[in-house]
Amino acid sequence: MNKPFSHAIVGSKRMRNVQLGLGLIGIGKPWGYRPVPAPDEASTQTFLEAAWQAGIRYFDTAASYGLSEQRLGRFLKKLSPAERSEATVATKFGEHWDELAGQLYVDHSYPALRASLDPSVDRLGAIDILQLHKTTAVVLRSTDLACAWDYAASLGIRIVGPSVSDLESAQIACRSGYGILQLPYNMENDRFQPVIDRAVENRMLVAVNRPFAMGKIVHDGAPEERLGRMSAAFRFILEQPFDGVVLTGTTSAEHLRENCQAFQSARGAESTPGVRA
Repeated sequence: MNKPFSHAIVGSKRMRNVQLGLGLIGIGKPWGYRPVPAPDEASTQTFLEAAWQAGIRYFDTAASYGLSEQRLGRFLKKLSPAERSEATVATKFGEHWDELAGQLYVDHSYPALRASLDPSVDRLGAIDILQLHKTTAVVLRSTDLACAWDYAASLGIRIVGPSVSDLESAQIACRSGYGILQLPYNMENDRFQPVIDRAVENRMLVAVNRPFAMGKIVHDGAPEERLGRMSAAFRFILEQPFDGVVLTGTTSAEHLRENCQAFQSARGAESTPGVRA
């Protein structure tokens, strides 16, 4: 696993390691509580550079996020080897993007998973974390998925796990020896809280998505209270004792800086977003 998730010991106290990560669906296609078109290529690269300068080191993408993998891959190629070693690149397979039709479809068969992963590797280079998209309990028990994980391991991908949206799949994942579990958790949806506890018991990393309920928590309310709502949303998540990442999704450098400020405020620490909480 990449360096950002190593456990730190300060005196006799073990420090939790939770970083702010960047979900990149928005650079590939419209998405969110108030969907807007994806930015153009030049704007995307400028945004990713701003994210790097802000301290973001965890980048979450997927084969089904339209142009996201391609654009992130072009950014990663501009990094020096030393800089690339600081980054954690996480992607997903299982949900697929039909570019010609402009539509999503789901296929969890081994041929489809392998056919999805190969171009992801070509686009991104080294993949640090691979997750299953559109997870179901049936798929988690399938031979096809087991073969796909084996294939990923043969490519040097060492940390795998599902991105879940239902409790049954989450519970199965916690019993299955995965290294990471991605799930939604926020002030308006806390039903996965017991799952986070179980993942911690099993020493799994946790990737929390939708911290602002797809933007609802940020946009619903007075504009002058926006930063306070963001800080409160992050603080709610950080009350859980997990190691991993909180994923925020934006394509605005200004909004990302607000995210970083709110995350730091929620942690009560004066450090960069990629460092432990």
